[in-house]
Parts: sequence; structure tokens; C-alpha cells
Amino acid sequence: MNNKSVSATLPVLFIPHGAGPCFFMEWQPADTWDKMVDFLKGISSRLPQRPKAILIISAHWQTPYFSITTSTQPDLIYDYYGFPEHTYQLTYPAAGAPVLAERIGNMLTDAGLHNTQDASRGFDHGVFIPLKLMFPDADIPVVQLSLRHDLDPEAHLMAGKAIASLRDEGVLIVGSGMSFHNMRGYGDTKFTAPSEIFDDWLTKTVAADADARCAALSDWSKAPHAIESHLLGSEEHLIPLMVVAGAAGTDQGQKIYSQQVLKTQISAFQFG
Repeated sequence: MNNKSVSATLPVLFIPHGAGPCFFMEWQPADTWDKMVDFLKGISSRLPQRPKAILIISAHWQTPYFSITTSTQPDLIYDYYGFPEHTYQLTYPAAGAPVLAERIGNMLTDAGLHNTQDASRGFDHGVFIPLKLMFPDADIPVVQLSLRHDLDPEAHLMAGKAIASLRDEGVLIVGSGMSFHNMRGYGDTKFTAPSEIFDDWLTKTVAADADARCAALSDWSKAPHAIESHLLGSEEHLIPLMVVAGAAGTDQGQKIYSQQVLKTQISAFQFG
């Protein structure tokens, strides 16, 4: 058998998407986001093969039930405010994948997770901003899966488990959020140590075996300095990690990027 014809199981990723369109504008200090940019640009080289499609779960879309984009050519949603005018002209003309979206819906339904399909929803900045760096040619079809409004970690772990087999079919599953996301903490040195301690807990948790990992993530708010890192009721930037961890199956997780940004520790994780 020609091994080049064998489809590899793709890893699953939890990535930071920065602050609004931060990667495409001037910032002070000028190098604030440089390492994150380099990390995102290098993701494609980490993959065993080019994805046939991307399924991305962004912190910036929450619905009563899981919802999936079905448009053949989704628009962009510039859901950030007060940034330079040119950042509202950014483009990312990736095609949608309605057939894949329908399949994802069926997988969620089979797992007992009610879901809906949305033909009008575009891609928010948690999708197109990092993807412009990861896959700048916008030539891979993209489907977005929403978070549930209740931000229930167990439901999102279940959703990840339901769609895990897509990894064997060339679909790259990406959770787009931030490992630390407390707006009051950015730029404040009082949050540096708490963010580092929570980051250390996340690092150990994703590296645990699947059962221990899921149990710990289900109860994430009891982790050291968790509530300082993600205010309860506003933990939407952490929850994409739950979907990713569910889709990981028995694969061990590892930290693949980490740096101090705006006085807080920010990391990315990969399973498989």
C-alpha cells in the first residue's frame, strides 16, 4: 500500500485569537502579538496533512442550542468596536460546507444534543482573524459550530465526543478562544501570577488521561484562580476547549504555545 494515500487522523487544537483584529493593526508595544502571530502562522506545518475542511468553535457565537453554519459562502461579522477603519475591510472568502454542516448536525442529534442549522450566520472574528494567519489562502471550506448559551462544560465535552470521528476524515477541529480572558485583568500585574497558576492547571489537565481530563474540565471553576481567569457567566473563551477535549478521545494533550501577553499568561493546546 502506498502510505501517501492513507488519510491521517488530524489533531485537534485550542488556539488564542487575540484581541479583536489585533494582528492586523499597529499596537503598543509594537511586538505585543508577534509571537502569537508566528504561532498561528506555523500551525499548518504541525499537521500531518492538509485539512479537507475546518470545523471551528468560536467564543463569539452563543445560541440556545448548538447551531451550525450552512451557508455556501458565509459573510464576515466584524464584531469588534473602536478599531481602525481598515480592520473592517479585512476579507476571508472561505467557502462553507453545507453537506458537512448537515452531517455534524446529525452527529449531535445522535448524541442526544439538540441543534439547529443557520444559513444566514457569517464568520465572527474568532473565526476569520486567526484563520487569516493559519490558512491565508482561504481555500479550505469552513463550518462554524456555536457554543450553547448555558456554557455547560459537560454538554460541550459531549459535543466534542459526538464529532470526534471527523478527525479521521480530514476535518480539522479548532477551538478558538483564550486560555485567560478577564478584561479587567489584562495589563494588570496583579493578574500575572493567578493567570500563570491557572495556566499550569490547564497544562496538567489537558495532559491527563481522557477520563481525568474530562472530569477536571467539567469542574473547571474549582481550579486554582479559575474565576479570576474566567469570570463565571463569562467563560465563553474557555468553553471551546471543552469541545476540543471531547473530540480528542484518548489522545493526550500538550501545550504547544505559551507567552505572557498584556501581563497575563496565554497558551494553546493540541491533542493528537
